[in-house]
Amino acid sequence: QVQLVESGGALVQAGGSLRLSCLASGTISGYISMGWYRQTPGNLREVIATISSGGRTSYVDSVKGRFTISKDDAKNTVYLQMNSLQPEDTAVYTCNLETFGRYYWGKGTLVNVSS
Repeated sequence: QVQLVESGGALVQAGGSLRLSCLASGTISGYISMGWYRQTPGNLREVIATISSGGRTSYVDSVKGRFTISKDDAKNTVYLQMNSLQPEDTAVYTCNLETFGRYYWGKGTLVNVSS
């Protein structure tokens, strides 16, 4: 049983920065990857950044150069540093954990970027 809890979402002006955190609790003997997703009302959830257990990262084109995903395995935490935020980044951001048997999801944290 694993639980993911996101934090760090806030209201921020365009051009500002935020750092999201995702803390995983429970028994995790190993995993394949972790990632950050976002979703706006009426739209499908999209993956924006992932990081493998070995540290390899990938990003959706819209956030490349602005967002950075990182992790601290000792703290069971994955981070998303978001810079140069724009109104189109407004969404609920959700953390995902891919283990060898299943996927786990957090409840999400709201990021609201004002223009």
